[in-house]
Amino acid sequence: MMIFYENEAEFAKIDNPEHAGPYWGAWNAYIGALYEAGVVIKGDALRPPSTATTVRLQAGKRLVQDGPVAATKEQLAGYVVIEVPDLDAALSWAARSPAASNGATEVRPVLPPPNQG
Repeated sequence: MMIFYENEAEFAKIDNPEHAGPYWGAWNAYIGALYEAGVVIKGDALRPPSTATTVRLQAGKRLVQDGPVAATKEQLAGYVVIEVPDLDAALSWAARSPAASNGATEVRPVLPPPNQG
């Protein structure tokens, strides 16, 4: 799984018509290349961090917080699950993501579902 992190300035580009074209153009080209290579299993972009709600349990009580889990400079922007032969191939795809140049792209193996038998 590739997990994309972007800074808040990148999220703001989504709402600015002057920057939205280049922003989405870069992502559309990247995601298109992933699909063309036949490696995509699933993926989603996420709404900006301001739309997040975080839930925690403390002493059995539910605490609800507006916003993402942590106040950081980079926020979770989306993910893509890919199937490639090895970590080197995954890192190659991660390095090509628009988030890698202005935030970060994390690569992490996905656990198989637990045995339901």
